[in-house]
Amino acid sequence: MSEQNFNEEVTVTLTLDNDEVIECAVLTIYSVDDKEYIALLPIDEDGDNEDGDVYIYRYVETEDGEPTLENIEDDDEYEAAADAFDEWLDEQEFEELEDEE
Repeated sequence: MSEQNFNEEVTVTLTLDNDEVIECAVLTIYSVDDKEYIALLPIDEDGDNEDGDVYIYRYVETEDGEPTLENIEDDDEYEAAADAFDEWLDEQEFEELEDEE
């Protein structure tokens, strides 16, 4: 699967380890070293993000095509996924600047 950008806001509901349930906007799904990752932005009931945190998970589809999120346990893997997300963010900001000209 190639990188996906969502023009309309797609959301998912996460249940954290402490049983806290949060709604997140899907920012992008992208690939690094033949693995796919998803970047999620926690949002409140108004669709706003208070603290700027972004959650990055490994994104896997089951044999049935159901999406599954997995925690990234390896520090090197997480670093590679976070760096790729930062590059994606930089590209988005650059594209916004070009659109304003």
